[in-house]
Amino acid sequence: MTTENRTSPVILAEVLDTPLDLAAHEAAVADRRAGAVVSFQGVVRDHDHGRGVTLLEYEGHPSAAAVLREVAEEIAADPAVYAVAVSHRVGVLQIGDVALVASVSTAHRAAAFEACGRLVDEAKARLPIWKRQVFADGAEEWVNCP
Repeated sequence: MTTENRTSPVILAEVLDTPLDLAAHEAAVADRRAGAVVSFQGVVRDHDHGRGVTLLEYEGHPSAAAVLREVAEEIAADPAVYAVAVSHRVGVLQIGDVALVASVSTAHRAAAFEACGRLVDEAKARLPIWKRQVFADGAEEWVNCP
């Protein structure tokens, strides 16, 4: 996708119950002016605070997509940012599944790293999504994502 005539960043911000696609996020932020695209994937790991984890289940408040769009728009408002794409997955996820994808394009790498970091941090801090962790010993707990 080329965006040479675009005057504002393309923003992809979705909460989905299907697998997330890093390549699609990177394509969404493609811009001929960009010298840097930085992406992040939050992956379900097999442990948390020393306890074995077997799976996670994410549930989102009905406002989750609107909150994610608001966060993306704030990051995209930075004049250094050309485009932002971010998605969070809900539902049952297995070890190795991707729960969060974020991509940002800018002219230079430092700005892209900084903007992508802010995007992930703000999404994790503000997104009304909760996760149920199922531990290897059969115990489980619900926690807010941040």
